[in-house]
Amino acid sequence: MSCCFCFSGDKLSPEERKGKYGDAWGQYADNEQTFKVKLCGAPCAEPCCWMGSMICYPCAQYKLRHMALNHVEPGSGWSNYQCCQGMFGGCCCIQPGNMGEDSCPQCCMCVEGTCFPGMAVSASQGVIMQQYSLGLDSDDVRLIRCNNCLQVLACVASCLNICIDFDGDDAVVGFINLVADVTFCCVSGCMTARVYHEMSVREKEAPERFQMQR
Repeated sequence: MSCCFCFSGDKLSPEERKGKYGDAWGQYADNEQTFKVKLCGAPCAEPCCWMGSMICYPCAQYKLRHMALNHVEPGSGWSNYQCCQGMFGGCCCIQPGNMGEDSCPQCCMCVEGTCFPGMAVSASQGVIMQQYSLGLDSDDVRLIRCNNCLQVLACVASCLNICIDFDGDDAVVGFINLVADVTFCCVSGCMTARVYHEMSVREKEAPERFQMQR
């Protein structure tokens, strides 16, 4: 997590808002209101959720998505579920809304949480951000930039490992991948805990609204 602070927390530039991932987050970049806790404060706010999500990530994302969908529309179950909630569009044969979500949403969510872990937690967070018009805080922006840097670094290192042979090359690439994996694990846990905290706080602030709708 500490490596995230090496990156600027300024708002996303127009270049960073391009592409599927950039476009997905760019729509929230100018919103002034943010989550009640910052990304790095989520482990302290919801320690059990943070640790639990890292221990069993697919199960945590399954539960989080169900909670998010029913927070927005209480009692809706899985009726509003789509693969990644359509947040990142489709690719080839993978098209949100045409993946069997209507007939078996729970199975689809299990596959999503297992095969597309980053998109799964981002989609659940997007549901809450859209509901309350939440924006990106400085931690979010640092995360996006840190993630992009790590992904490029891992790609370059893997390519160089194929083209250049030297003592310890496998260890170097393995270390880079380890850093990327640990960073992803910690940050995704923070995102999960923060979304859970946001829903919990808002339901406590206005319990009548959620009780009446349920």
